[in-house]
Amino acid sequence: MSLAGKNLLDGPAPTYLPEETELLAAVADGASAAETAQKFPKSSLAWANLAEETLAEGKLIEGYAFARVGYHRGLDVLRGNGWKGHGAIPFSHEPNRGFLKALNLLGKAAAEIGETDEAQRIEKFLNDSDPEAAAQLN
Repeated sequence: MSLAGKNLLDGPAPTYLPEETELLAAVADGASAAETAQKFPKSSLAWANLAEETLAEGKLIEGYAFARVGYHRGLDVLRGNGWKGHGAIPFSHEPNRGFLKALNLLGKAAAEIGETDEAQRIEKFLNDSDPEAAAQLN
């Protein structure tokens, strides 16, 4: 196999997650964050919304746990869509935002509970995924 002409510095192609039309319809119809997480347990967006709501209520540990579920569910979906553990996850692609939101919330909650190493890893992961994501989410 010849590598002539191939740029070996190129990373993998960006990952674009599929639309979550049923979840978005449920949210538009007034479903609560808890209802959507229960109905769509594989959705990072559902768990991120529940984490955000819970953290806003001052429930730090529960919010951290919900954000962690959203993060792990997102990793599953990313891998199922060809992601190999690195590469861009563009914030500009709206279906990616649920994962990025869960990741961002997990980092914030980790920092709040004193998990400094985890918060730093998450910050790097978020920036590696899309350098604009943190600014858009905060």
